[in-house]
Amino acid sequence: MNTEKPTILTVPGLGSSGPLHWQSRWEQLHHCQRVEQAEWDQPVCANWVRQLHHAICQSPGPVLLAAHSLACPTVAHWAATHDASRVAGALLVAPADAERPDFPAGATGFAPLALQRLPFPSIVVASTNDEYVTLARARFFADAWGSRLVNAGARGHLNSDSHLHDWPEGWALLQQLKP
Repeated sequence: MNTEKPTILTVPGLGSSGPLHWQSRWEQLHHCQRVEQAEWDQPVCANWVRQLHHAICQSPGPVLLAAHSLACPTVAHWAATHDASRVAGALLVAPADAERPDFPAGATGFAPLALQRLPFPSIVVASTNDEYVTLARARFFADAWGSRLVNAGARGHLNSDSHLHDWPEGWALLQQLKP
């Protein structure tokens, strides 16, 4: 059993995460490290996957991923094409549905979605009133990825506008994935 403390990487979605987003707060409170992207507003999936891979490879020991929105399909694409043995688990929050007809045209390469079972434990957290993914679609993703689904109730896109602040419930879910 690996007892090394995992590195927690926050993986923001489209536009990154502002200072009031739970990911930014976790970075300050819990010393998580952000996966930075060169282009936050016109993302190309292959580039985001490459940056995620680089961040995982640069992290010492096991890695836990805390992904939000468009970062969730990024994690799925990465896991489908890379050795995922260093990833201990992933919290996939409000996964953006890149196959929706109204998906932002500037984000390219995310569809078709990677729907293979993830090779590490994972939890999908979804809201009943998320404007970017229905609860039924989030359940579909969770089933395909082999993830446990957590229904967060009517909390929007689980971002800054949801007023989650430090989001201790999410942090507790992430802790369940620790090796």
